[in-house]
Amino acid sequence: MEKYLDILPTFVDQIRQIREIIISNIVLIGQVPAPTFHERRRAECLVERMADFDIDECSIDDFGNAIGVIHGSSPDAQSIFVVAHLDTFSEVEINQHYEVTDKVISGIGVSDNSAAVGVLASLPEIFRRLDLSFASDIVLVAPCLSLGPGNLKGIRQLLKSWPGSIRGAICLESVELGRLNYYSDGMIRGEISCSIATEKKQDKPYHPNAILIINEVINAILGLRLPQKPRTHIVIGKIAGGFNHGKIAYDANIGFEIRSDSDRMVKELYGDIRDIVDGVNKTYAVELKLNRISNLNATQLPHNHPLVKCASRILNRLDVEAISEPSETALSIFLQNKIPSITLGLTMGDNFHKDGAIIEIEPMFKGIAQIPALVMAMDNGVCDA
Repeated sequence: MEKYLDILPTFVDQIRQIREIIISNIVLIGQVPAPTFHERRRAECLVERMADFDIDECSIDDFGNAIGVIHGSSPDAQSIFVVAHLDTFSEVEINQHYEVTDKVISGIGVSDNSAAVGVLASLPEIFRRLDLSFASDIVLVAPCLSLGPGNLKGIRQLLKSWPGSIRGAICLESVELGRLNYYSDGMIRGEISCSIATEKKQDKPYHPNAILIINEVINAILGLRLPQKPRTHIVIGKIAGGFNHGKIAYDANIGFEIRSDSDRMVKELYGDIRDIVDGVNKTYAVELKLNRISNLNATQLPHNHPLVKCASRILNRLDVEAISEPSETALSIFLQNKIPSITLGLTMGDNFHKDGAIIEIEPMFKGIAQIPALVMAMDNGVCDA
């Protein structure tokens, strides 16, 4: 382990020397839009970039996941996965423009998760420049259908169909540097929509107002008693409705998320919200619907697992403070399949999920240096303990 830590400063310097290659990959791939369910063009761009670096294999599978393989020296060694989700929260489907200065890269989706995908494309060249070879096959994956209603379907499908065994996985997120996730909460994300029937759409004050009905639902959800243990919370994160200041709203909706380290508690609260929706629906005789968007099971790699301890020591050697929180990434699916995995952040940034999203360039070299050091440790058995 010490030999990986000792060479980390050298890794940072060598990775900085190819900054133009890394930035070019981030910009070229990031400017290709990839809203969830429409990732194909970005997948093709990524595969082309990996092919330019003479990766051993690269393709897009039947489900739309972009995959590159760097063959290891041992045919018997299990594969190591490095993963960065392909899609972004943006709904833009036309080519977008990125700007690069000496210090930052800015553009839609760069902080979630275009920078990480650009780094993924650069890994074959990074490993070559660092003169690294591995016994295990290194599988670079950019799964589609990860965010929101995609519900991590891309990585779920890939793991179901993958022909060999997997030694461990590193999930990459563009931000924040220091991020070290090794567990996920149980989660259900849903939407509640209210629609007023056509015959009730009259501009009279006593007719149903969709916004006010949704407000009744919100108040009822806020009245639910949540335990301190297991740790549980409900977030109402989105609300929309109406179309004119002086008109009764015919449609309104909210988006919410239930989180807990207990799957049972998540399911119970979702049942409570379903009962609330049914009750309000009957009271006001409107069209009130509950729709589940995505879900995850609570999973965890022990905090003292060698992979977690190794990643923590790498961050410490890079003078970066480790921050551990629940993760909604592909990490959950790997852990659910009993595959040791962690999620890492690559750099610092700002304005996440907005048009003015930015990432910082200089911290990224430390963030990237985590990857070869951790892959070396995994290749030498840190996941096998």
